[in-house]
Amino acid sequence: MSRKFVIDFADGEPVDEIFLAADKQLRPNRNGQLYLQVRLSDKTGSLTAMLWNADQRQYDQFNNGDFLRVTGTAQRYGGNMQVIAKTLRRVEAEEIEAADFETVSSAKLAELVHELRGYVESLRNVHLRRLGSALLADGALMGKFTRSPAGVKNHHAYQGGLLEHVVALTRLADAVSGLYAELDRDVMVIGAVLHDIGKVEELTYAADLGYSDEGQLVGHLIQGVEILNAKFKEYESHYGEPFPTDIAMELKHIIVSHHGEYEFGSPKLPMTREAMALHYLDNLDAKLASVRQLIREDANSASVWTTYNAMLGRKIYKGRMASAPVSPPGE
Repeated sequence: MSRKFVIDFADGEPVDEIFLAADKQLRPNRNGQLYLQVRLSDKTGSLTAMLWNADQRQYDQFNNGDFLRVTGTAQRYGGNMQVIAKTLRRVEAEEIEAADFETVSSAKLAELVHELRGYVESLRNVHLRRLGSALLADGALMGKFTRSPAGVKNHHAYQGGLLEHVVALTRLADAVSGLYAELDRDVMVIGAVLHDIGKVEELTYAADLGYSDEGQLVGHLIQGVEILNAKFKEYESHYGEPFPTDIAMELKHIIVSHHGEYEFGSPKLPMTREAMALHYLDNLDAKLASVRQLIREDANSASVWTTYNAMLGRKIYKGRMASAPVSPPGE
């Protein structure tokens, strides 16, 4: 019997499935009675489950990152689907199908790495090509890079999400640099590859998604510059010459400025053409990924509008294309 995924549950439907647990909390309601709240996820998305009249024993029976068999009832609340749980039981990893929790398959990750390698090999600037090749040849770094999410809740918030986001941004950087002669394509491409590299250390993603201690205290912008500085030292040791100072400065500027605004955590505003372009392209890919996820996971399937999304500050119109049949190309 095939499983039912998060995205498939309807209001009032019984639930009896295995999910990945995260963000568990034992909380009091307005009457002071405790309930257990936990985020449940699979490869299609996530939802919140509540177990009423819970106690410390039930809270302690599993950890974030464990797999749980959950029974209960799906319920639409505030436009979102949730689960009113009856039972939560921890299960061993051997009891689950790993593919049910892989948003990006191993084969897809390999394809994305291959595509990224093609972009690096196309760079005409020898220093940037050598730098990009060194990044891709670093097995430990790439092991993290292919597993890391791009975020915990907002966009590309799943293992492999960082690589998907970076490849998408690299495609955009390549395309846009061909439209504006004043943009340096090589800097745009390697800047796209590097802009979020610090997230491999900022985030935790062995099981459930979260932040490392250093990620909380330092953040991926500074961590990204630290990774880049280490690569510059390796470059000098390997090639017997320093990495060009002016290019190094531009790449570090792209990393620290790509959030674009002080209020969004950038210590510097984008002050080169490439940094400015990458900020807007990065924001474009992140926002469209958030919209794609919002539409895909929206519990309000009968409406052409999604529910209100606080991060985007709006509802999204799904439009007639949400239900239109898909025709083969050329028709």
